[in-house]
Amino acid sequence: MLYTIVILAIIVCVLLVLIVLIQNPKGGGLSSGFAGSNNIMGVQRTGDFLEKGTWVLAVSLMVLSLLVNVVVDKGGAVNQEGREIQDQINKPAVPVAAPSSLPLPAAPADTNKK
Repeated sequence: MLYTIVILAIIVCVLLVLIVLIQNPKGGGLSSGFAGSNNIMGVQRTGDFLEKGTWVLAVSLMVLSLLVNVVVDKGGAVNQEGREIQDQINKPAVPVAAPSSLPLPAAPADTNKK
């Protein structure tokens, strides 16, 4: 699913680049050949088509970007060693009990007598 969305996003990017490069920065572009009329045989000027196409592709690219963020696994790829370290960090510390069979150490003798 992720690869499909990424491939669609790349295709949208390429189409967006092409449609922007077709447009003339002065507002003419392909529509400059049809400057005298708004409609030719019922078809709108190409400038309007290119502008709407740019908006559609830009919005679809944003939607695909958000969709990739939703589809990607939140945990990411964690190797086994990283998982073991994280388990050790999260494990609570257990106090070690002193064995009862060993005698307790004697208090140190006071060697500084007056």
